[in-house]
Amino acid sequence: MAAPGRRLRIAVLNRVFGPTGGGAERYSIALVEQLAQRHEIHVFAQQIDHHWSGVSYHRIPTPFVRPRWVNQLWYAAATWWATRRGFDLVHSHENTWHGQVQTIHVMPVKYNLLHGRSGWAWCQGWLRALTSPRLWVYLMFERSRLSGRPGRHRVVVSSASLRQALAIAYPRSVRTLEVLTPGVQLAGSVDAAQRVAARQELRLPIGGTCLLFVGHDYGKKGLAALLKALPALAAEVVLMVVGDPTQVAVFRDLASSLGIASRVYFLGSLKDISPVYSAADMLVHPTLEDTFGMVVLEAMAHGLPVIVSNEKYCGISALLVDRCNALLLNDPEDVTELSEVLNGLVRDVALQQQLGQAAIAFARLHDWPAIAAQQDLIYQSVCEPVA
Repeated sequence: MAAPGRRLRIAVLNRVFGPTGGGAERYSIALVEQLAQRHEIHVFAQQIDHHWSGVSYHRIPTPFVRPRWVNQLWYAAATWWATRRGFDLVHSHENTWHGQVQTIHVMPVKYNLLHGRSGWAWCQGWLRALTSPRLWVYLMFERSRLSGRPGRHRVVVSSASLRQALAIAYPRSVRTLEVLTPGVQLAGSVDAAQRVAARQELRLPIGGTCLLFVGHDYGKKGLAALLKALPALAAEVVLMVVGDPTQVAVFRDLASSLGIASRVYFLGSLKDISPVYSAADMLVHPTLEDTFGMVVLEAMAHGLPVIVSNEKYCGISALLVDRCNALLLNDPEDVTELSEVLNGLVRDVALQQQLGQAAIAFARLHDWPAIAAQQDLIYQSVCEPVA
């Protein structure tokens, strides 16, 4: 990574700092690993499952597991106290009132409550917020994160669609917003021997076609539609599901009711998901809401063809071209459409190869060193001395 400026002492705030937390956590971890080559990085987290040379870790106690908003208040106060002096800047990936650099990974609460509403519906949105301590706290944090002074405050977002939503909800924040997509570690295509070895390791069928689904929130990421589409595919097509194990029971029951339980492999949360990319033939991501869709980029870096919801639902899709480097779904809840797209790709080996090669070319444009260098420039701009 290029060295655009001076060495900084940086505090990074992320409640869960481990690879099984989800895309936002993996984003934060990858940046820390890259930036630790140049800066003194201190991570402040409640859950830590990571070790990297040159990074200092500070565990924040968790006296309040539930309700979550109370724990969020506690975490914000504890990290403010711990980082109020001794750092060149604080980079927060969490809802906090402090931090010169804020990375926002999710749609703003205010946008979800009020956008597209008018009249009584708009009033209901505000009433819901004002009568809910949880929503009131989240809105307070959200406003604080976006109200910093331009030039000494930056808000980083993962996609143009998220930037647009924040600009609508908080028009005064526009001058502080920066789009910085997630990056990826390039892996390249997997050969037949590697695929067999990966399937053996994961105890999957050696033959047939293996679909991959990765998501922390099975409902929001569209697993129900994917399970309903699976019966329309040939019997040798199986599905790997990677993500939060606490949600497995409900979706296992759905698979059983559809008569496909033996074709669905729930693998839970994995510290290293590289083997699942090696084992899969394609990624299916019929998400209902993703500000970017980091898993799509990771799959493409492994040369996998991807089927993903269009840009209305998934931020990365604004950068993709249908049938050129991905297959885009018009409606991720349309089981018929999903079945037809899946069947078409499973049967068309030439299209799989074309999409796989185009996927690697796309991923090369988003390697982590380049993304981290852009993040470093943001740090340096925030820390420049006032003229």
